[in-house]
Amino acid sequence: MREGINPSHLQRDFLKYTAQQIRFDLKNNHPLVLEHFKVDLKDRSYQIWENRPLSIPLWSQTVFKQKLDYIHKNPIQEKWKLVDTEEQYYYSSAKYYLLNEDDFGFITHYKHI
Repeated sequence: MREGINPSHLQRDFLKYTAQQIRFDLKNNHPLVLEHFKVDLKDRSYQIWENRPLSIPLWSQTVFKQKLDYIHKNPIQEKWKLVDTEEQYYYSSAKYYLLNEDDFGFITHYKHI
């Protein structure tokens, strides 16, 4: 991570941005799924991420790959069933790893880090 970047601020901003994008996508494409995230809180109507997400040190490529596979499989889990295959979920890097297509223009393969 670049010098001067506060990891907790980076995580907070990432979670806020991705939650907002996920909410927009669900509202437009999967409104019934969005209802699973409905909450009755003073500061929000939907809760996408856990309040205190667990950060896990990725000390090896094996651990990183395990976590990446878990993340890629989330959208196809029966609980969510957002897409049929990992690479179909727009906000996932699975398409990059499986089809070598980078729709975002900034993904770097974990083996090159």
